[in-house]
Amino acid sequence: MDLYSVMCVSDLARSMEWYEVFFGRKADEIIGEEHLWQVGENAYVVIDAREVRAQRVGGSMITFGVSGTEFDEAMARIARHGLRHGPTETYSNGVRHVEVLDPDGNSLSLAAVP
Repeated sequence: MDLYSVMCVSDLARSMEWYEVFFGRKADEIIGEEHLWQVGENAYVVIDAREVRAQRVGGSMITFGVSGTEFDEAMARIARHGLRHGPTETYSNGVRHVEVLDPDGNSLSLAAVP
């Protein structure tokens, strides 16, 4: 099974810059007006600013399961670029979690299992 999770955004250029910082690289693929980052073997995050998506802007939520090292690297990159995020929480099972909001308010969370 393949997964394509669409993040509806209002400004493609602004969002491309933001997602490039979040993922630490440019989009892996561009199909028409959609920009795709591969996040797993058959899993992609897609940003789409087409008018047909306007009613859904800012309403998406994704959580990425990452290693502790990936979490630390992402948080350092996010801090360097001043991306807004919530507090880092550590749950009773040791999982570290943080919610990062894109410019439209879409939520991309990172969860690191100890």
